[in-house]
Amino acid sequence: MASERARAATVIVAAVIDVVLVLVFVLIGRATHDEGLLGALETWWPFLVGLFVGWVVMRAWRSPRRIVWTGIGIWVSTVLVGMLLRVATGQGTQLAFVIVATLTLAVFLLGWRGIALLARRIRSRG
Repeated sequence: MASERARAATVIVAAVIDVVLVLVFVLIGRATHDEGLLGALETWWPFLVGLFVGWVVMRAWRSPRRIVWTGIGIWVSTVLVGMLLRVATGQGTQLAFVIVATLTLAVFLLGWRGIALLARRIRSRG
C-alpha cells in the first residue's frame, strides 16, 4: 500500500514538473514580447495538449522519469502537437520559434529526468 502511494506520488510529481516547465517555457518567451496573461495562456494551451498527448501515447505513468522512451516521446509530442495546434489556430510557427521551442523543451523535459536519474544513482551508491 505504501509503495502504491509512493508510485502515485512519483507520477503526480513528474506530471506537475512537466506542466510547470512547459509553463516556464511559455512565460520566458512571452516576457520577451511584453505580453500579458492572456497571451501566455494562448501560447501555453497547444503545448499543454501536446504534453498530455505525449503522456497518454507513451503511457508515461508506467515510468514517468525515464528519459528513453518516455521523456523523448513526451518532448516530441509536446513540440509536434503544440506546433500543429498553433498552425491550426492561426498562431505563429516561424522557424526561429520552432527551433527555440524544440531546444528549450528538450532541455526542460529531458533535463529534469536526467537530473533525477543522476540523483537516484548517487543515492544508490551512498
